[in-house]
Amino acid sequence: MPRYGKLIDLTKCVGCASCTVACQAQHELEPFEKWVRVETKEEGKYPTVTRHSITIQCMHCEHPPCVEVCPTGANYKRRDGIVLINYGRCIGCKYCVNACPYQARYFNEERGWPDKCWLCWDRVDKGVQPACVLACPAKARYFGDLDDPRSEISQLIAQRKAQPLRTDLGTGPNIYYVR
Repeated sequence: MPRYGKLIDLTKCVGCASCTVACQAQHELEPFEKWVRVETKEEGKYPTVTRHSITIQCMHCEHPPCVEVCPTGANYKRRDGIVLINYGRCIGCKYCVNACPYQARYFNEERGWPDKCWLCWDRVDKGVQPACVLACPAKARYFGDLDDPRSEISQLIAQRKAQPLRTDLGTGPNIYYVR
């Protein structure tokens, strides 16, 4: 059984938000619904301003706090590491939204439940890359099996010394970043 994850190379990311738009189109999301969001920070003063972008999404953690706090079991982790929500079991308590240390969930007031990145599980199950990976014009996003040392993603993580965000939290994020 694979353990899926992503690598996002921030040295290639230009902050164009193609990943956000691809996700919204793939899942028929409203413009305000951003399961993958781009945050940009500028440093310095004119004329030497440096712009840094980072994309934030569900980290599909090894030990997801959202799953641990869910009183109905609506939040769950598949054997391949993808963290999902069973909307039929969700009571809209927002515990999972508050438990996510990455702020990767938001509560959809219209529907009455939380939403987040699904890691395009429906595409992955058919052998197709997630929409955000295919849409990236800078080729800054990679997807694959983290447990296969021969996979492109595993090799890139090792070669580029990629790290997940906030390892100090003990959640075991499966989204890695090259900075």
